[in-house]
Amino acid sequence: MVEFRLPKNSRVGEGRVWERPAGASRTTVFKIYRWNPEGGVNPAMDIFHVDRDDCGPMVLDALIWIKNNIDSTLTFRRSCREGICGSCGMNIDGTNTIACTKPIEAREPVRIYPLPHMAVIKDLVVDLSNFFAQHAYVEPWLQTSSASPDKEWRQAPADRAALDGLYECILCACCMTACPSYWWNGDRFLGPAALLHARRWLVDSRDEATGHRLDIVDDPFKLQRCRTILNCANVCPKGLNPGEAINEIRAMLLARRR
Repeated sequence: MVEFRLPKNSRVGEGRVWERPAGASRTTVFKIYRWNPEGGVNPAMDIFHVDRDDCGPMVLDALIWIKNNIDSTLTFRRSCREGICGSCGMNIDGTNTIACTKPIEAREPVRIYPLPHMAVIKDLVVDLSNFFAQHAYVEPWLQTSSASPDKEWRQAPADRAALDGLYECILCACCMTACPSYWWNGDRFLGPAALLHARRWLVDSRDEATGHRLDIVDDPFKLQRCRTILNCANVCPKGLNPGEAINEIRAMLLARRR
C-alpha cells in the first residue's frame, strides 16, 4: 500500500497546552494551528480553554477572547464580524467557513486550521495574493462603450434580479480552497470565486463587454478545469453556487460558437 506523508518540516505536532481560565465554570476546548515563520520549528496545535460565560457565541468571538486574554500573538484576519467582509475565512472542524458566523459547537475540541492548500503567512493567515490576482483578471467592474448617462446606468428590476446569487460573494476564499481542481491547478484555473464574478458581469444588463469577457475565460484551464464537484457550493457561507455559474458561462461559450 502506498503511504503519503507530508515533508518533515510540514508535519503538525503537539503545541502548548494553556491553563484553564481561573474561576471559569463553563469552558470549551479549542485546538488551534500555530506556525511562526521566524520560529524555525514545525507547525503545532495549541490547546486553549475558552470561558464561555465571558465570550460571545461565535468562533471569531472565541479567537478574539483568546487573543485578548491568553495569547496576544495568535494571528488571524477579521474585520466586520457580520459575514460581509470575508476576512475571517478559515477551516473549522474540517469545513471551510467564516469564523464570524460559525457558532461554537457543543462538541469539543473545536479544531481550527488556516484555509487548506494555501501558503501560510502565520498561524491562521494565508497568502491570498494569487486569489486576488485571479479576481482582478476577470475585470470585475462595469465596462461600457456608450456615452455615460447624466446620472447613472439604470437597470430594470428584472435585470437586477438576474444578479441575485452572484453579487453576494464576499471573497472569503472558502470555495477556492475547497476545490480539488484549484488545489492542483491554482496557477492556471481561475477557480470558483473568480468565475462567479465573471458570470456576474456577463449577465449585467448595463455591461457592454460580453465578447471580451468570454474571450478572457475561454481556455482549457482558466474555465474548463472545473469538474463540477461542487465543494464550492457546499462550503460557501453565503449559500452561493459557483459551479452553476461556471456551467452557465460554458453554455454562453457554446451558444457563441453555433
